[in-house]
Amino acid sequence: MNDENAALIKRFYDAFGRRDADTMERCYHPEVTFGDPVFQDLEGRDKVMGMWRMLLGRSADITVTARDITAQEHEGTAHWTAHYTFSGTGRAVVNEVDALFRFEDGLIVRHHDEFDFRRWSKMAMGKPVGFFFGWTPMFRASVRGRATQSLQEFMKTR
Repeated sequence: MNDENAALIKRFYDAFGRRDADTMERCYHPEVTFGDPVFQDLEGRDKVMGMWRMLLGRSADITVTARDITAQEHEGTAHWTAHYTFSGTGRAVVNEVDALFRFEDGLIVRHHDEFDFRRWSKMAMGKPVGFFFGWTPMFRASVRGRATQSLQEFMKTR
């Protein structure tokens, strides 16, 4: 166990839970990359933090808790839970996420989140849409496209 890297992950999620994007940003390497089932491949601290700032701005009621944090010299993991209201539909979401990290220069250089997209879409979009379409590649591509467009628009206003 690498205590410094474990503390870095904990600091990131503690800041996330406080909605403290500036502290979250200081945990990331300038060349960080991020991926999850919606935002598949973001490169650079500006884009990655743009995503987090956009999501925090749209989720006034978000709460975040992290557990099962482990870290070695170059890699780490955590499980985190987000409770929030999805801005697109006003529906409550409880998202269970497994995170993988890589470290460089004492910072997070790679952050990858995995969650059950179909489960998330049922909560965020509602049962008819999420249940029947959440598993389809076309629906996932549509959600990803809208998310990417939202991030691009958000980044222009910063």
